[in-house]
Amino acid sequence: MSQLPPEVYNLIDAALSEDQAFNDPTTHALVPQGIQAVGMIRAKGNGMLAGIEICQAVFQRIDASLDAQVLLPDGSALTPGTDLARIEGDAGSILRAERVALNFLQRMSGIASDTNEYVKAIEGSQARIVDTRKTAPGHRYLDKYAVRMGGGYNHRLNLADGILIKDNHIEALRSQAMGLQDVIKLALSRASHTIKVEVEVESLEAAEEAAAAGAHIIMLDNMSPELMRQAMEIIDGRAVVEASGGISMETVRAVAASGVDLISVGGLTHSTKALDISLDLEYL
Repeated sequence: MSQLPPEVYNLIDAALSEDQAFNDPTTHALVPQGIQAVGMIRAKGNGMLAGIEICQAVFQRIDASLDAQVLLPDGSALTPGTDLARIEGDAGSILRAERVALNFLQRMSGIASDTNEYVKAIEGSQARIVDTRKTAPGHRYLDKYAVRMGGGYNHRLNLADGILIKDNHIEALRSQAMGLQDVIKLALSRASHTIKVEVEVESLEAAEEAAAAGAHIIMLDNMSPELMRQAMEIIDGRAVVEASGGISMETVRAVAASGVDLISVGGLTHSTKALDISLDLEYL
């Protein structure tokens, strides 16, 4: 197993503590110590795999003597009955780790699966599917990793990753008699050379202002595909263009056809459906 970032181990430890995995009266009462077993982790639905090494790490965090073997790498396509991992060792240890391990695996695989559906829906276009910061608290690293396993791309990991001027930032500066172009130029003047400046716009007029001011990325917020096409003509290659706001599987193809470069979908991480995955225990 590859070494995971420290924050991931911290998250695993917090999840195990939350579940009181080391204080399981059911297992203590019913499963004699030293009973050996094999646990097979299997997919029960169609989708994409993500989080298998996180799952493996949970079992070994509970009991380092467990032999947790990964059978498929992240990014693999899944069908019902596909074996994902084999866990051999103390039965009590396997049972104590089961729920937390599956929670991570099911959520991450659900995100990867949803992302892959969006990616397939826009095949043949120039657009990329990207995520947002609408992640479960504490799970951002894992949520965004799962998006990549589904074939998507990451937007900002955190606030430090770039300047994104939204309506509330602009509103906050109206008291200083600053318009949209003034705000963009101020951000550009104060940004590090490594930082890109993105601005959210809601009209064609604002798109023209943003492009004229030199914004690196222009986010078209809650526009129809037809308005997006018009905005692309106005911007005319002066900035990278991102579509955002209320984009669904029903609309994403039309959005991609408008010619935008990026399509951000908050639902990939804020309202994903977990992929059905189970652990079947067999005693040796």
